[in-house]
Amino acid sequence: MDLDGLPETAFVSPRGENRPAVQALLQRGLAQVVERLAGAAGRPPLPQAEASLPDLLPAEPLAEGEILARLDGLLAASMNASAPGWIGHMDPPPATASILGALAAAAVNNNLLSYEMAPALSRLEVAIMARLADLFGLPAGAGGVMASGGSLANLLALAVARNRAFPEAAESGLCGLARRPVILASAAAHTSLAKAAMVLGLGRAAVVAVPGREGRMDPPALAEAVAAARAAGQAPFAVVATAGTTVTGAIDPLAALAEVAEAEGLWLHVDAAYGGALAFSPRHRDRLAGIARADSVTFNPQKWLYVAKTCACCLFRDAALPARHFRVAAPYMAETGGLVNLGELGLQGSRPAEVLKLWLTLQHLGLSGLARLIDAGMALTAEVAAELARRPGLELAAAPDSNLLCFRPVGAGDAAVEALHRRLLDAGLFLSLPLYEGRRWLRLVLLNPHTGAGEIRKMFEVLDEALS
Repeated sequence: MDLDGLPETAFVSPRGENRPAVQALLQRGLAQVVERLAGAAGRPPLPQAEASLPDLLPAEPLAEGEILARLDGLLAASMNASAPGWIGHMDPPPATASILGALAAAAVNNNLLSYEMAPALSRLEVAIMARLADLFGLPAGAGGVMASGGSLANLLALAVARNRAFPEAAESGLCGLARRPVILASAAAHTSLAKAAMVLGLGRAAVVAVPGREGRMDPPALAEAVAAARAAGQAPFAVVATAGTTVTGAIDPLAALAEVAEAEGLWLHVDAAYGGALAFSPRHRDRLAGIARADSVTFNPQKWLYVAKTCACCLFRDAALPARHFRVAAPYMAETGGLVNLGELGLQGSRPAEVLKLWLTLQHLGLSGLARLIDAGMALTAEVAAELARRPGLELAAAPDSNLLCFRPVGAGDAAVEALHRRLLDAGLFLSLPLYEGRRWLRLVLLNPHTGAGEIRKMFEVLDEALS
């Protein structure tokens, strides 16, 4: 193939003749990225100016120096998750090993659609999914597949659940069903459930909101909702419990909800995208009591395990269920020793090697390191919650089940909460501003490993000044 006119570093030559030039380019780019991360404490959590967008499709190849300069401009205008004051979202700075994993995955560019195109990494994914399922207490034979985000994992779990409950729907669609399938979840459940219901052809109204307190689903209310749905001629087929709601981090009473689901013959899916990481902490994993009874679990290592985006898992109590109830074979892919190609089991065909980032992070930090990170976040949350409780001028949305705290000044309107948010941001602290139960709250996510006593002290100084 004639490559005249392309930069010398356009590709890495398999014969190695351009290795010095490629290595120099990558080293310059990596040094630039590390410089950004290592200097993150000197920049605010959110950029102060928008990035300028130069020519998107230059007519001719740009010089490497110009490319790196433009890259630096985009990095400067990006969210600064490594800033110690970044304490408002479930988006942490990435573990170093996962950055290496992202680079390595991009370099080998294997496609986890099939074993043929990702022989080692496909086997690695199967093995790690089985190991994570075991960590959640799921039985032998459990496992799953990875997905690019928790929304896709939730969608896959519900698609398998629906097809298992209504086999005819997988083949002929919903039109012939005598009763409308519905899903039951708490009012605080993730918005991806509504999207999943739309994609599955059920409609958003098919997600029945079950009441509770402080964002946690009430088991007796669930039983009543199941009975009411059936009385209305509907067909409940799945319960979605949440382990770590997006706004308050609340964990549903999983064991009690499992009792109801089992008694009613319903699929139990646990959306543990965030709170599932508590399983890595011997000190706090009992907060997930009951998750071992789930039929499926969503878990996002890209959150509390610090794996670079994206990295999510959909785990099944019976790893064979996606093959029975969702698989569409790809005739253009060879079979390997009777193993099912992973891309045939999930929603994504072409699939990046998310598992490489996860595996390297697990190797680098180990179970003990991850437990220390989780325990440290929980300990800091308890300290901050105690400080908030000492201030009668502040109210909590819910007692914390994880490392999230939502609070606001008592009696304040949304405008006052937003003004306080701006004051915190001016002090170098980013807390998010979620809408919860019709009001704006300040959401504090104590996930960032770089956040220390100085940031917490500064936050309370701003709060105390505003309350005085």
